Amino acid sequence: MRVEEVPNPAAGCTDLVAQDLVSAAFEVIRDRYVLARHQIAAAVVDADGRVHLGLHVDAMVGRAAVCAEAGALSAARLVTSAGLLAVAAVRYPKPAEPQLARIVPPCGLCRELLLDHAPHIRVVLPAPMPELTPLHDLLPHKYVGTKWPAPPTHS
Repeated sequence: MRVEEVPNPAAGCTDLVAQDLVSAAFEVIRDRYVLARHQIAAAVVDADGRVHLGLHVDAMVGRAAVCAEAGALSAARLVTSAGLLAVAAVRYPKPAEPQLARIVPPCGLCRELLLDHAPHIRVVLPAPMPELTPLHDLLPHKYVGTKWPAPPTHS
């Protein structure tokens, strides 16, 4: 399959915010995918309606890799202090895989990072139908340190 034949996973989103974020992330990874270098892109929307993008940057030393969600968070914080409302990430298929891009949830490290900076952020989850879910639901026992005041608790 050629690049333009990989379907956009946003087609399955019924929520317009989720659809916009998934489309934005898909377009980035479709255009920037490089085997063993860039496989995931993320999009974060802020309270002003601006979308900020991030690209997964892999490395030979796995710990040195940077997740797409971290890149999107950093891109947002470069230009605004507005609250961050929602995030979506899309994984592009490797050439030997079925040619379907898919929505992926943030890894554990990104869950912690996003909740440190946006305690009320929602995430687009893939199944059974793409939907926005409070990220804190995926990390019910988040670590709370003493570097800065604890975020408000969730009810």
